[in-house]
This record gives sequence, C-alpha cells and structure tokens, in this order.
Amino acid sequence: MTQIMILASIQNIILAGLTLVALGTGFAIVLLVASIKLKVIIDPKIEAIHEALPNIDCGACGFAGCGQYAKAVVDDPELLGKCAPGGPDTAAAVAGIMNIQISNGGKLVRPVIHCRGHAADKTFYAKYDGIPLCTAVNAAPNVQACKYGCMGYGDCVRSCKFDALHVDDRLATVDYVKCTGCGACAKACPRFLIEMVPFGQENMMTVACSSKESGKNTRAFCTVGCIACKMCTKKSELFTIDNNLARMDYEKYETSEDTEAAMEKCPTGVIVCRGKNAPADRQPGKKPKAKTA
Repeated sequence: MTQIMILASIQNIILAGLTLVALGTGFAIVLLVASIKLKVIIDPKIEAIHEALPNIDCGACGFAGCGQYAKAVVDDPELLGKCAPGGPDTAAAVAGIMNIQISNGGKLVRPVIHCRGHAADKTFYAKYDGIPLCTAVNAAPNVQACKYGCMGYGDCVRSCKFDALHVDDRLATVDYVKCTGCGACAKACPRFLIEMVPFGQENMMTVACSSKESGKNTRAFCTVGCIACKMCTKKSELFTIDNNLARMDYEKYETSEDTEAAMEKCPTGVIVCRGKNAPADRQPGKKPKAKTA
C-alpha cells in the first residue's frame, strides 16, 4: 500500500512538472510570436542621428529631447539645423547621415540680454521682500521704476542647465564660454529681455536696453538706458529707432568704423559688445576700452 502511494506521488510530481514545462513552452511561444508581430522597426538613420546629437535634451529644437528630434528631422528634413547646442558641426553631421547638402554659412545662436543696468544704475521705488522670482516681482507694482529692465532675481539662471547665466548686482549676465544657445533663458524671462541672436562673429554688438519710454522718462530712472537720440542711426545704417528704442540688424552686422563710431558716440553707453572675448562695457560719455574684433 505504501509503495503504491509513493508511486502515485511520483506520478503526480512528474505530471505537474510536465504541465509546468508545457505551460512555460506555450507562454514562450506566445511571447515570441507577439514580439515578432508587435516589433517596432527603428530606422537606422534615427539611431545614427541620435548618436550625432549632443544628447542633453535641452529642448531648444522645440522637441522634448534629442530622441524625438532625431525622429522628427528624418520625417521632415526642413527641421535640420534646429539643434542650437550642436551648431553647424552637428547640422553637418546630421545632413551627412541623411545625405543632404547644406551650406557652411550657419551661425551659432546665443542669448543677448537687452539691459545693462546694475543696481546703482536704475531706480527702485520700494524694497521687495516677496517671493524671490522675477515672475513674482514683475507682477508686483511700483518696485522697479523701469518696467522693461532686468529685475535680477534669476529666473533665467535657474532655467539654465549649463551654469551659463549669473546675476551680478541685480543684472543677469551670460557666460558665453559655457553657453550652448539652448534658449531656455529666453523662455524663462517674464519681460522678454533675452533675445536669441545669430552670432556671425565671436563678439556681437547690441543695444542693451528694452525701454520703450521716451528719452526723458528713461533718463529719469536709468543712467544707461536708450534715450532714442538717433545718434547711432546717423553713424551706421545698421541701426534704426523703433518705438523710442534703438535696434540693430544682426544679420548684416560686421565690425566697421561706422558701428564703432555709433558705439563711441552713444551718450548713455547702451551700445555694447557681447561674446566670449567682448570688451568691458564703457561708462556713458567715455570711449570703449577695446575694439570689437
């Protein structure tokens, strides 16, 4: 009787084992078939482009990350060149993968802050003790006299993944050595003071002001703001006056005697140079310390 029970137990164990093996084999076959049927075929070009990109997922191209941009540029070649951190070299690499010819005249895009007023240069109506964010200060009335100037609370600094922005005495500044041109800082500024500018050369001349107030009003609250005196337009055709503010055509900019004269004659010193080796800003009424080349 005991032997019969032992044999029955062994048979049950073997049967259970065979059942498990059968089930496992069945599931394996189902998963294999499903993997074949549901397999997503990835275009090798997408993988190659992804590898060619900086893979920092900054979002400057308009997509959530480099992987999404790689797929999008394969679907739409018109998106080629949207990777600001990679610049012309990356664009050329991607074009090579896609067998597309592009010109070699691409320009790096970098941020320019249209304000140069430090704490001592601009008027404050009241001390602000609220939330230390530019967006909060911008919503609070009667704190800073110039409603167009940099508030200096660092929303742009916090948006930068590359430690390329800092606030110095209530004014945001760009470290162009570290900057990749991703554009996050421009999106973060609630006053839209930061413009993404095509740098045709290492140092670019710009108007460091955004005030649209009359010259008289600007002088009342800022010592380094644009007063729309038109002196720059008389020296160089690259400058125009629009809504009480001097503007420059960056696409046509080249260092010349005319642009140097415009910067030198600017009575408030609002025309400055920005870039990796840009000369120091001059004080109003003083000549620049160095050339812009």
